[in-house]
Amino acid sequence: MGEQPIYSTRAHVFQIDPNTKKNWVPTSKHAVTVSYFYDSTRNVYRIISLDGSKAIINSTITPNMTFTKTSQKFGQWADSRANTVYGLGFSSENHLLKFAEKFAEFKEAARLAKEKSQEKMELTSTPSQESATGDIQSPLTPESINGTDDERVTPETPPNSEPRAEPSQNAVPFPHSSTINKHWEAELAALKGNNAKLTAALLESTANVKQWKQQLAAYQEEAERLHKRVTELECVSGQTNVIKSQKTELNQTIEELECTLKAKEEELERLKEEVDNANQLQAQRDSLTQKLQETETRNKDLEAQLSELEQRLENSQVEQETFRNNLKTLLEILDGKIFELTELRDSLAKLIEGS
Repeated sequence: MGEQPIYSTRAHVFQIDPNTKKNWVPTSKHAVTVSYFYDSTRNVYRIISLDGSKAIINSTITPNMTFTKTSQKFGQWADSRANTVYGLGFSSENHLLKFAEKFAEFKEAARLAKEKSQEKMELTSTPSQESATGDIQSPLTPESINGTDDERVTPETPPNSEPRAEPSQNAVPFPHSSTINKHWEAELAALKGNNAKLTAALLESTANVKQWKQQLAAYQEEAERLHKRVTELECVSGQTNVIKSQKTELNQTIEELECTLKAKEEELERLKEEVDNANQLQAQRDSLTQKLQETETRNKDLEAQLSELEQRLENSQVEQETFRNNLKTLLEILDGKIFELTELRDSLAKLIEGS
């Protein structure tokens, strides 16, 4: 509710290829709006971009993030919380410099906000509260959100043209079978890509679930401690107004913790649904793989039948050629015999006439 846009620009959005970690993959077909948002309730800065109704960038700015200018119109930053590297292609260098300036400004603001939050905690918390709060905040350190400098990757500049598919060297002589084979190969390649993304998301979600379980346990311990503190304050005599004020604050803190617990439980349910979807996609992938293997086996059988037919055709052609040669020889012999008979008839006719 308290999150408002504070700066917007337009750019082409890219993400690093999760497989190669070198090539850029465009996430928008055209330039989209990229905005900085500030959440006043949590004192957090985020970079958000939507392509229609789909969020293609949702990156929380942390003190150890760095926006790197790799060319006159292209820049990038790593977000290990999202397990990716974002890249932006601007229409001019001025837009890039303005975006980088805002990035540095909000990064510094995020650092100051974090320091103030830590100082406030140290001043208002008891030693036991500090211990509990430290346990709760430990999964959200800058290193866990954005990674170390060694983990950042500087990918290659995104290509301007799409790669051309090379023709297959093992083309099947039957067009219908080849079309079916290519269709299943395309389906399998798409499922493999989706499976890799879901596997990475599943691994990240599993790690987040463990952290959230630790946070939930810490929140429960904090809630119990605060309930005990409320009971102790109610039993203390004198300073009624002070006690009531502290009780109100503690009750508000308890309500906030309960809301946080509820949100974490909803997130756990969502992650379970994603795991189920990943399992269904894996089953579909296995089914398509089996169908592709059956298609390849059928193609091999058809190729063997074709080879056999070609061999039989070749043998038939050889036999026909031999038959033609023999027939030609026979005709030549027959012509010779007819000629001899003609001569014999003429001789007999002359003998008859002479007698």
